Amino acid sequence: MKNYHTIKIYLLITFLFLSFSNAAKEEVKDWTFLIFLNANNNLDYFGDINLKQMEEIGSNKNINIVVQWGSMSRKTVKRMLIKKSTNPNQITSPVVQDIGAADMGDAKELVKFMKWGHEKYPAKKYFVSVWNHGNGWYKKAGSGGVQINDISYDDKTGNKITTEQLGLALGEFSKTIGRKVDLFGSDACLMSMVEVASEMSDSVAYFAGSQEVEPGYGWPYNNFLKEWNKNPAMEGDKVGELLATEYLKAYSGGIYGNGKVTFSILNLNFLPQFENSVKSLVGDLKTLPLSDLRQVSNLAKQTQYFTYSDYKDFAHFLNAVQSEKILSEKAAMTEAFNSLVIVNRVSDTYKDAHGISIWLPDSEWQLNNHSKRYEKLKFNERTNWLDFLASLPLN
Repeated sequence: MKNYHTIKIYLLITFLFLSFSNAAKEEVKDWTFLIFLNANNNLDYFGDINLKQMEEIGSNKNINIVVQWGSMSRKTVKRMLIKKSTNPNQITSPVVQDIGAADMGDAKELVKFMKWGHEKYPAKKYFVSVWNHGNGWYKKAGSGGVQINDISYDDKTGNKITTEQLGLALGEFSKTIGRKVDLFGSDACLMSMVEVASEMSDSVAYFAGSQEVEPGYGWPYNNFLKEWNKNPAMEGDKVGELLATEYLKAYSGGIYGNGKVTFSILNLNFLPQFENSVKSLVGDLKTLPLSDLRQVSNLAKQTQYFTYSDYKDFAHFLNAVQSEKILSEKAAMTEAFNSLVIVNRVSDTYKDAHGISIWLPDSEWQLNNHSKRYEKLKFNERTNWLDFLASLPLN
């Protein structure tokens, strides 16, 4: 009899323990912020700084801050839950999992991280960020022998995540959570391009990124997280707006001094409307006489660009074409653009930066060098933008 009661008590304790453990594991917070921090390159120094900034705030009852961190300083990749720390000289957050020598330039690793983060740290909403070098929609050789390819370049493996792969990865995660990812951000250069946005428009609600090169320090994680925690239940567009505001502040005499920066938030729910307007625009532009097309080509060359001469500000180009009375219908295109670009924060230097870039080559060489890949991008398939580019007299 004694043994019977002992077994009953043991079973009861075990049941209660497992129930408590499962309840704790399945605690659903307002947000999980998933940061794919690829410092397997010459940005390693800044990765440490940003992680220490995150630890100034840390995860709490409302927001999980979860990082997959690759670093040049060690051979393995770590997954961490960021915890608040008062030690400014050392990264102290617990390593939840060491996954070995993972390739941070492999989109499959991004998918694994996102799915793991969802399972381990469930939330009502998800903010996914890729931290690394960025290069817009196509690869290009950088200076000093450094190769920068699309986004998330891993110097250890030589691999990168292409624009197309990034879209597919976010699509897989969207299926996992059963809806669109609430917010995607690229703490990387040159990523606020319509070609990038279109690849993920079916799986992401809001997009955060820069049209121009980002300074090495990237986002001001401490100030951003501090402000976010004042209203942790806010929706993705408001989180994005907050990030854009704090980013500009940081480089306008703030914690990073003064810098020339851009940052925008896109509502990708309105991207189909924008793409339809662009398709109509292409139809109008293609019917222009050769004299007008030459004028359009000249205006394109005068359009605000970002680091590369063929990464142009879409609205600046459109406004120039319309001001020359080459195009008469403006309302539909303007409405679609304003619905897409909901936040635009720029330094005074970038008065002609309106939030989203587009590929607009200056030469036949640029067009021919990249058109084969461009032809298969979702944006081109939906708008026929390449048909317009092919009609331009570029030389």
